Amino acid sequence: MVNKTHLTNEQGAVLLRLARETLVHKFSGGSPVAVPNDPDLLQQRAVFVTLTLAGKLRGCIGNLVPVGPLWQGVSDNALHAAFDDQRFSPLTVKELGQVKIEVSVLTPAVELRHTGGADLLEKLRPGIDGVILKKGRQSATFLPQVWEQLTDPSLFLAHLCLKAGLPKECWITDEISIETYQVESFSEEKL
Repeated sequence: MVNKTHLTNEQGAVLLRLARETLVHKFSGGSPVAVPNDPDLLQQRAVFVTLTLAGKLRGCIGNLVPVGPLWQGVSDNALHAAFDDQRFSPLTVKELGQVKIEVSVLTPAVELRHTGGADLLEKLRPGIDGVILKKGRQSATFLPQVWEQLTDPSLFLAHLCLKAGLPKECWITDEISIETYQVESFSEEKL
């Protein structure tokens, strides 16, 4: 099945509502979340769910490759972002009413061939590309939205190296693999 490239704002609103209802259901034990009846939301797509509280990251979990239908990835990753992101304690019912949800639907990642640090800096597209950095068994990713906080490409890559558990200059000195992807982002704050 070929993935449709773009989702509408209405479909994004459905995904945001699905993520919110999944979290509400987890706390209330109410009726299960209904599966959306939209073929585009049944496609196999990689997706991340990000939670923010008072403008600060509160959880972010996702998949770089599809593991099921898009709607299911949103539901599963909403729960993982709320309760399984090891950087944060589990979301509380009090926070649920204050947390903002963002859903990022990813394009397939593609290798970004480069001949070293300077060439990598030339080829990256700040604000557009999400980046996956790999060296051996270690890897990390930043969604394109991270460029809003780390606008300098050198700093962006240094933090990505650290996130992967590597020295911050690994993007300059080591042979690393870089892949890029783009996202369609839908946020409760922007609707």
